[in-house]
Amino acid sequence: MNTGSDASAPAGTGGGDVTGELARQLSELARELRRQPDMESTLTEIVHAALSLIPEASEASISLVRARRRVESRAASGDLPRTIDALQTETGQGPCLDAVFRQRIVRVPSLRDEARWPDFARRAWDAGARSMLSIQLFVERDNLGALNLYGSEVGEFGEESEQVGLLVAAHAAIALSDAQEISNLNAALLSRDVIGQAKGILMERHKLTAHEAFLVLSSASTKTNTKLIEVAEQLAVRGDLATRRSPSCEASPPREGNPPEPR
Repeated sequence: MNTGSDASAPAGTGGGDVTGELARQLSELARELRRQPDMESTLTEIVHAALSLIPEASEASISLVRARRRVESRAASGDLPRTIDALQTETGQGPCLDAVFRQRIVRVPSLRDEARWPDFARRAWDAGARSMLSIQLFVERDNLGALNLYGSEVGEFGEESEQVGLLVAAHAAIALSDAQEISNLNAALLSRDVIGQAKGILMERHKLTAHEAFLVLSSASTKTNTKLIEVAEQLAVRGDLATRRSPSCEASPPREGNPPEPR
C-alpha cells in the first residue's frame, strides 16, 4: 500500500499517513457491514475484512461457541479453520475457547511449541496450523463468538496484528449485534404473520373468534410439547393440526375458563 510515507510503519504506532489509511479502511468497513442484508453476509464480510486488514492473516473464520462447549465455524475462509474448530470442540481446549471465556485476545506464536493446550496444539499442528490469533467478539449468555486468524508460518502475529485485530473486532461486534437485532425482529414479524394465518384458518373453518382460535393453537402446542409457531406453520401449510397424539383436530367453541382441545 503506497500512502506517500513510510509504508512499513506499523498501523497505530506512528507514520501518520498509514494510520490515516487504516482509519479510512475501518470507516469503510463499518459502512459495508451496515449494508449487509443478513447475518451470514455480515459474518462473511467480517472475515474478508480481517484477511485484508490484519497483518499476516492467511486464513480466518468466526467461531461461535454454543452451550459453552461446541465450537462452530462460520464464514470460514478454507478447510483449515473448520478443522481447527472441530478439534477445539473435541478436545475442549484451544485459543478460541480461552478468548471467549478467559481473555479477550489470545496469541499463539507456534502451535508446535504451545504448552497451554498440549492435546489440541499437537493435533492442530498436524492438521497444518502454525500460528493463531483469537479475539473475542461477543458474550451473550451461553452463546459466545470469536474471530480466529491463522498464520502460514510460526511467529506470524505481533503487536501490530493484535492492535488492528482489536479494531476490526470492535466494528464486527457492533455489526453482529445490529444484525442479530434485525434477525430477531424479522423472525418475530414472520411468526406473527404465520400465527395470524393459522388463526384465520380456524376462525373460518370452525366459526371461532380470534381469541378462541388462539386458544386452539396454544392447546395443541402445550399438549404436543411443540412450539406455537411450528403448530401454526403446520396448519398454514398442511391445513390441519395433526399432532403426535392425534391425527386431526376438531375445534369447538371453548367453555368459560378452559381452552378448546384438539382431538
